[in-house]
Formats: sequence, structure tokens, C-alpha cells
Amino acid sequence: MSHFPALSIAVLALIAASSGAFAHDDHCTAVTKSVADAGFDGRVTVTCTNSHAILQSDTYPDHDKMTGIVGTNEQVPVPADYAAPVILAPTLGTAPLTRDAALGVAVNGVPIYDYTGGGEMSEADLAHHQAQHDTLQTEQLDVCGGHAGRGDDYHYHVKPSCMIDQMANAGDDAIIGWAFDGFPIYGDNNPDGSVIAAGDLDVCNGQTDATFGYRYHTSADAPYIVQCLMGVVTDFDRLPRVRPLSAADGKGAAPGRPPRGGVENLVFTEYPDGSRSMDYSYKGEDHYIRYTPSDNPGCYDFSTQTVTNGGEVQTGEYCR
Repeated sequence: MSHFPALSIAVLALIAASSGAFAHDDHCTAVTKSVADAGFDGRVTVTCTNSHAILQSDTYPDHDKMTGIVGTNEQVPVPADYAAPVILAPTLGTAPLTRDAALGVAVNGVPIYDYTGGGEMSEADLAHHQAQHDTLQTEQLDVCGGHAGRGDDYHYHVKPSCMIDQMANAGDDAIIGWAFDGFPIYGDNNPDGSVIAAGDLDVCNGQTDATFGYRYHTSADAPYIVQCLMGVVTDFDRLPRVRPLSAADGKGAAPGRPPRGGVENLVFTEYPDGSRSMDYSYKGEDHYIRYTPSDNPGCYDFSTQTVTNGGEVQTGEYCR
């Protein structure tokens, strides 16, 4: 099923006229309730301001992570303090918005990106599947639909299947996340359980909604999840990014590049003391990344031997 047809300006204007009807207090309640109903209110704090619902979390889910990755970017996830802003008076615009960072947040506090691993897509790119940048097809994602990004954070690029399995209210009518423009994200089907017909979803993977004016969906085919924002976001360029780990000189690890042909036997291990390691082999050689909490809060002593760094062992301390 294709999910790339774009809505006309006239249709967008019609939708926009009906959006924004959900009152501020009701929208705050809806966001707060979506987190609580899913059972994640012990991990995610929701605070409403005059303009936004702020979902505060550590971006670190308690489901399986990194299992099944072949095209690894040679980075591991560690917790990150993150405040995701969801607009409380959403209004549809007339042009999609894209960026090389999160477009929304799941109800468990984990950021949601588009399906590409290379960053921002132009408006022209949105209508065409970019297979070479598809994180699912290039096997960069784990079995739960996420991986560690350049910010040493965990985030989703496709449907967060493991999170959905954990949701106390899992079902077609459950909101699984919120886009930063204020509109909700649902699963593969309509909230009433009916199948979404080919062509019903627009270029951002969304459609009209009787309650919120508009809603996004996940899908089995590309683009899999929200790939752009259809709503108005006045502070779009200032939306939050997870701050990456860096050394005392301010420099971080070189961005990892998926080794050609992929790696084998990748295993990510977490230990009770907060240490974590990722081990894998490439062309018969063993490689690893090890992070251990240091004496400085929010910092990790690291030791790595990656394909990206030519197999050279590197050590030091990284801090968020």
C-alpha cells in the first residue's frame, strides 16, 4: 500500500478550518491521559504550559534494545534528559515541515524520527521513497523499531512495536505518540479498527480526524511513521535535540558509519551498575564499544574498537 500521495492546498485548507477545535485544557488532558493510559506515567512526566504539553523523560525505554541490527552505526544508547514539546492548540499548515531530528515523541518518552538515517529531507524528497537512506531496509534498526543515534540516544524510526506490546491500553484506538505540531499518532489501523485504504494517508502519513482535526499513523510500508509535520510550528528551528556525549574538549566520537555489508553477531548488553557494551564482528575481526558510568554525574568512561575508527582502540570520558 502506497502512502505518498500529497493533499491538495484546497483539501489542506478545508482540514485546517476544522482543526484547532480541541480546546487547550482538553488537549492537555488528552496528552496526559495518553501517557497514563499506556502505563508510562511512572517514566514520563507531563507538564502543561500556556502553549505546550512538555513530556519529560530519559529517552531510554525498558524494552529490548539494539537486538537484530546488522547495519550498525557503531553507537550505543545511554539515557538523556529530554523535554518534548507538544503544541496544545494545533493548526494545520499548507506545506510539510521536515528536519534532521525528532518530529515527535512516543508515549514512553522516546523521540520519533522519520524513516531515514541521513537527516532532513526536502519537500521534493517526501514524495519518493529513499531506499538507500531507509533505516529499516538497510537493517540499521533493532527488532523494536529503534536504535542509537548520533546523540548517543535511543529513538524510533518506524513503528515502536516493543513499546506497543508493553502498553496497558494497546489497541487501534490507543494513541502511541504525539507529533510536535500537536497532532496524535496512532498505529496501522484507524482508531475504530478499520483498515486504512491505499491513498488515504498523505505525504506525512496522516489524515483527517474527527476529534483532533488531523492524526498521523504508522504503516507497514514506507514511510512507516511520521515523516514530516503537517501542522504549524512557529519555533520549528528551535525544537529540542538530544545533546550528544562529548569529551572535556567539547568534541564527541566521530559519527559512526554502517560498515559495508553489515556486521555479524551484534550483542548489546546492559549491566546493573549502568555499564553497557556492544560487541560484534566484521570480516572476521571482533569489535566493541564499552561505556561505564564514571565518578562524574552524567559521564561515562569509554573504550571502543570500531570499524569506523579503523580498529584503533580509543579510551576516555564522555559527558552529556
